[in-house]
Amino acid sequence: METEKHGTLLLYAPAPLYSQNDTLFAEDQALNGLRLWAKSFERVMVMMPLMKGTPPQGWSSIEISKHLLDRVEIIPMPEAFRPDQFYRQLRATRRRIAGYIAQADYLSFAIGGLFGDWGLVSCSVAVQMNRPHAVWTDSVHSQVVWRTRNEGNWRRRLMARVTYLPMVVYERKAIRQANLGLFHGRDTFETYKQYSINPQIVHDIHYSAEDHITETALNRKIEGAQSGPIKIVYTGRAEELKGPLDWIEVLENLASDGIDFQATWLGGGSQMSRMKERIARSGLSDRVRTPGFVSDREEVLKAIQEAHIFLFCHKTPESPRCLIEALISGTPLIGYDSVYARDLVDVHQGGKFAKIGEIDKLSSLIEELEIDRTFLADLITKAKLDGEPFDDEAVFIHRSDLIKKHLPVNP
Repeated sequence: METEKHGTLLLYAPAPLYSQNDTLFAEDQALNGLRLWAKSFERVMVMMPLMKGTPPQGWSSIEISKHLLDRVEIIPMPEAFRPDQFYRQLRATRRRIAGYIAQADYLSFAIGGLFGDWGLVSCSVAVQMNRPHAVWTDSVHSQVVWRTRNEGNWRRRLMARVTYLPMVVYERKAIRQANLGLFHGRDTFETYKQYSINPQIVHDIHYSAEDHITETALNRKIEGAQSGPIKIVYTGRAEELKGPLDWIEVLENLASDGIDFQATWLGGGSQMSRMKERIARSGLSDRVRTPGFVSDREEVLKAIQEAHIFLFCHKTPESPRCLIEALISGTPLIGYDSVYARDLVDVHQGGKFAKIGEIDKLSSLIEELEIDRTFLADLITKAKLDGEPFDDEAVFIHRSDLIKKHLPVNP
C-alpha cells in the first residue's frame, strides 16, 4: 500500500526510550509506527521521552532497525514527570521544541498527562508560533487519573487528586487550539469532539494484513469450538482500570455453574499478585494461566487466535488496541460495554457486552455461548469480519492523509 510522500512531519510520541551503552532502545510497536509514518512523509522527526534505567525485556535497539528508519530522526526528550523536574526543564525544552517546529512542515503531538507531557508543551509552543497542528490521544487520561485517586500510597493518591482538574483544563485547551483532533476510537472521540474544531476518529494497530487469522485457522477454530472447554484470553496489563479482579470473578461464576473453560491472562502489572492469590483461593489454578508479560508478539497473537472469547473488563473511557487484535484473530469480544467496543463490531456484531460492573451478566453471556456452540461459531465468524478493515499500514496511511489534507504546509 503506497501513498505520496512529501514534507517533514514532527511528532511527539509518549512511547519511551531507554539508553544502554550509548544505544537507544524502544518498544517494537513504537519502531513499527515510525516505519509506517515514514511511508507517507519524506522525513519524520519524533520527540520521545528518554527514561532512566535499563530497557524492558523484549525491547529493540534502534541501531538494528536503522535500515527501516533511514528517514526518521529520533529526538530524546528529558524525563520530567515530577513537578520539580518538569519546571526545571521547561524553559530550555520549550526552546528546543520551537527549533524542531521551525524545521517541520506538519505537526502532530500526542497528549495525555501534565507534568512531563511534552506533547502538551509542544501544542502550546505551536500556538505561540502560529503553526497549525494536530493533537492525538487514545484515552481520556484525566478520567484515568481520577480513577486512581484511591490507589497506591498517599503520595500517589494526593498527586491524582491534585493533577486531575489541571489535566482536564489543559487537555481541553490543547484540543480547542489544535487545527485537527485525531482521536483513537469512538470513546475518546465522543468525549473530546465537542472541544475540537475538526475531530476525526482514527485507529492504532501494529499488526499487518498478513497477521489476520487465515481461513484455514478460522475454520479449525470454529470446528474446535463445537465441543470441549471454552477458551478465554485477555492481553494487557493487570491494573485496576482493566478490571482484573472482575475478570477473575467472572471465571469464579463460570466454575460454580459447572462451565468447562480454560483462561489465560497475558501481561504483567501491579494487580498480578492479587490475581494469583484470588485464583489459588478459588481453586482455579488448573484452569487459569497468568504467565505475565510476553514479549514475543507472534506468541501473543497465537494465543488470541486460538481462543474462543476475548474477555475484558475495562472500566474507563479508552481505546485499547487489544480489542482490535482480538477481532483480526476471529475472537469475539465479550466484556464491559463502551462506545468504542460497540463501534468496532457495529457492522457484523462480533461481540456481546454487559454494563460496567455487571459481573453476573457478563458471566451469563459466556454461559449462553457454552450452551449454544452454533451461536459461538457464528460469533467467531462475525468477529473475523469485523476485524477485516484493520491493519497497520491502512490505519497509519489514514492518519497521515488526514494530516496532509487538513493541515496547511509550513510556508
